Amino acid sequence: MAADKRLEELLAVVIAQNGSDLHITAGQPPVIRVSGSLIPLTQYTPFDAQATEDILRSIVVQNRWSTFENNQAIDLSYAFQGTRFRVNGYRAQGTVSLALRLIQEKIRTFAELNLPEALEAFTQRAQGFFIVVGPVGHGKSTTLAAMIDQINQTVAKHIVTIEDPVEYLFKPARSIIHQREVYVDTPSFGAALQSTFREDVDVIMVGEMRDYETISSAVTAAETGHLVLSTLHTNNAAQTIDRIIDMFPAEQQDQVRVQLAGSLAGIFSQRLLPRVSGGLVPAYELLINNNAVSTLIRDGMTHEVGTVIQTSSQEGMIDMDRMLADLVRRGEVTVEHAYEHAMDPKTFQHYL
Repeated sequence: MAADKRLEELLAVVIAQNGSDLHITAGQPPVIRVSGSLIPLTQYTPFDAQATEDILRSIVVQNRWSTFENNQAIDLSYAFQGTRFRVNGYRAQGTVSLALRLIQEKIRTFAELNLPEALEAFTQRAQGFFIVVGPVGHGKSTTLAAMIDQINQTVAKHIVTIEDPVEYLFKPARSIIHQREVYVDTPSFGAALQSTFREDVDVIMVGEMRDYETISSAVTAAETGHLVLSTLHTNNAAQTIDRIIDMFPAEQQDQVRVQLAGSLAGIFSQRLLPRVSGGLVPAYELLINNNAVSTLIRDGMTHEVGTVIQTSSQEGMIDMDRMLADLVRRGEVTVEHAYEHAMDPKTFQHYL
């Protein structure tokens, strides 16, 4: 079935307006997101329930429509005029809605993304577990793509990505890259991770760790000579460590703390804030797993991890509240926007 012409017209608007997202909801005008702000396209007549379902059906291959009917949600990718979109179709109040995220064709470098040079050191590691965290829509996938392409451009490795759906498309340079899409190339993240142990893999990118099986396999892979890069929807380093440990049964958690204390390389938490001059600018926290952090993880004292980050800038760690204050002082972001993302408002005010 050909894609719905109404959808293609709206995607053309997203591209022309340099937008990042498109939302289609029955009974409401389409909405696009530009530089972080939602903009209703009031010149378009709202779609009815049947129209929104028809639009989703037009881009879902027939043998996957049952997935949507069974789960009431589906993830896929869609290409339009050479631009790829990540699509989520879902039901809300009984009707179909769509959220589409534009995926930039060009994989940008750390410098182009205004990310710290410190990330490059993690791409040079032979093994370990590196996690990018933050809310939905704050650039986690883009950061991971930059890290993978840095490896691809500089060293000869075998890289496997496991994604739902595949987002950025990598062109092999010095590395071999295989991109596996869940439900298309593999039944699950966990199954794909397990198979990497037999595929002579050096670097594994897991698009998102959603369940116990995936996290367990990722920790094991990082322990057994692989560099594992992944994402979680958590707010900071301490919360990320706790989330991983809490995914395991109580009787396994002490052992997981030991495993994580030894295999964790670092945790990068990021936010995208509206820039005063236009566009978005990243703010971030970086935890590097040193002896002090490893001990805190092993001893179940992750509530003190934030203090280690604040006092370890000389080792390359980056404190989110300090960075937010720096962005305000440089005139990059407003105090109000920075305050919204502060980890500890009092600490943020102190840095100001």
